[in-house]
Amino acid sequence: MACLERLISVRHHILRLRLPRPRPLSRIRSRHQHVLPIHTSPLIFPHKLISNQIRLASTTSALAASTDTAQDARSLVTRVGNLLLGTTIGLALILGYYYTTDTRASYHEWLVIPCLRYFYPDAEDAHEFGNQALKALGSFGLQPRERGNPDGKGDLAVDVFGHTLSNPIGTSAGIDKHCDIPDVLLAAGPAIIEIGGVTPQPQEGNPKPRVWRIPSQKALINRYGLNSEGADHIAMRLRQRVREYAYHMGWGIDDDAEQRILDGEAGVPPGSLQEGKLMAVQVAKNKWTADEDIEAVKKDYVYCVDLLARYADIIVINVSSPNTPGLRGLQKVEPLTNILKAVVEAARRVKRKAPVNVIVKVSPDEDKEEDVRGICDAIFESGVDGVVVGNTTKQRPDPLPAGYSLPAHEQRLLLEQGGYSGPQTFHRTIALVKRYRRMLDEVSYSRTEDEPRPPPPDQSSMNFEGRGNADQSTTAESLKNAGSSIASSAKSLLLETHEETHPPITPKEIDDSVERDKKHLKPQTADAEEESKSQPIIRLPERTNPFSSSPSSFADESSPPSQSPSQRHDLAASPSTDTLPSPSTSPTSSTTPPQPSKRDQRKVIFATGGITNGAQALEVLAAGADVAQVYTAMVYGGIGTVSKMKLEMREELSRRKRGGA
Repeated sequence: MACLERLISVRHHILRLRLPRPRPLSRIRSRHQHVLPIHTSPLIFPHKLISNQIRLASTTSALAASTDTAQDARSLVTRVGNLLLGTTIGLALILGYYYTTDTRASYHEWLVIPCLRYFYPDAEDAHEFGNQALKALGSFGLQPRERGNPDGKGDLAVDVFGHTLSNPIGTSAGIDKHCDIPDVLLAAGPAIIEIGGVTPQPQEGNPKPRVWRIPSQKALINRYGLNSEGADHIAMRLRQRVREYAYHMGWGIDDDAEQRILDGEAGVPPGSLQEGKLMAVQVAKNKWTADEDIEAVKKDYVYCVDLLARYADIIVINVSSPNTPGLRGLQKVEPLTNILKAVVEAARRVKRKAPVNVIVKVSPDEDKEEDVRGICDAIFESGVDGVVVGNTTKQRPDPLPAGYSLPAHEQRLLLEQGGYSGPQTFHRTIALVKRYRRMLDEVSYSRTEDEPRPPPPDQSSMNFEGRGNADQSTTAESLKNAGSSIASSAKSLLLETHEETHPPITPKEIDDSVERDKKHLKPQTADAEEESKSQPIIRLPERTNPFSSSPSSFADESSPPSQSPSQRHDLAASPSTDTLPSPSTSPTSSTTPPQPSKRDQRKVIFATGGITNGAQALEVLAAGADVAQVYTAMVYGGIGTVSKMKLEMREELSRRKRGGA
């Protein structure tokens, strides 16, 4: 009995130690479903109690270890899943960035443009929002750009004003009126961009609304009225752009750094600041400047040139906007010549080494023969370097396709005053480009021929050459002035020629040759005189155009069909063996052919109006243009329009090459 009581007291003492007691469970399940039987009893001996506690502790440790292993496994799976998810998101962002910032992405045309038209029914509001969005993206380097350097092969390269441009596509004025996004536009692929128009003083233009879309025709009607922030404001932006470029070059941001960029020390044109590209700035007069006061008009243009030409590669003189009253009246020969002369003189005064080229923008509505001839004369007389053929037109062309009936609301929009632009004007542009190219080349050639020549060598020391025949004595001047003047003309030409390989000829032989020529000449009648006026006296040589699929209209049509265009060009450009060479081309003559002055050099033509795809760009280039400009096509096609057009041009040229092979 005493023994039993002692055991009970020992048990109570152990309980007071607060050792962990076994869980009141008869079974404990592990993660692996192993069953551990535990027998409990209200009265156990101390050594059995300790053994149970040890067993319980080991079981708990095993459970904890298995739980940690399971958690580690789940954590590893989670980490791998998170890594895959993060990688997927990162790749999606990178690929999305490259896709959305590539001008070749189709969403620019099929998503962005419809959204702009939906949220901004007013075309001008949509245009302004688009420009501001591109400006904001450009500040972070997120603007759309042409990737892959597709122009690197040089297959579309052209020479303009002594610069080798990467391609012949440009953007017209109106896309970036206030010089907000010049670098964004250059990154989109064109080789030439045109900002403006810029007026001397700020002006708001015409009241809003002033721009309307014709969606079925992909056309626009606008009467902006040359809204501008003023030449001073635009010049400030251009100067800041040049100085930032100098700063990134490590030259600083002061006047000296700016001058180094303008002098071409960076190896890029001072306007575009990019190799193989140019930037044009269009200038115009303020609408309140009286058109009759030519001196005031000249001051407006010269003021803009003095401020802006320093930061531009090309100055465009706008005398053809249909939305500024009286402006198109300045296209008459006398006022136009005076204005252009003043602008050219101002451009030559620009303080920089690289020259500034000046071109004039003319209206497509001034398409009469005398109008075009007068403008061409003014261009050569003033020394302007080229012409922009085309602007918006006051006419309303027939819809496309032929016979299409416009919706009622679009028919009402056609009644709005303003300039029309769209694909329907393309054929007029082609015809006008051909006319300007023909007349400009004719005037250039005739002015070169009219240059004073050195006196011929001493006739007393010369031997007469050749044998008189009908081909030798027949010249353009003798054909025009038939009659008694034929003899004197033929004799003077023969006296000016020299070739030692032929024996001398007698005056009697010359007279006999002249008499034979008289028999083959047409009678000098009124009809013959009228017919001669409509035909050029001199057939111009073929103009080499890498984009032309057919010989130029100036090629010699009488050349045999078996001759290639290059052979016909050589025959037209070189003296014929059947005609008398002039002293300037005689092998023994010490004189050189007259070279055209800078004023009379071949003029550059920019074509704009209705050009919407690569095939049309090639067609207008083949017609005689050097650069094809787009505007309305970008309004409907988005920022990727230029890249798309160049791709179409390459495909068309490749197709022609395969067909020719």
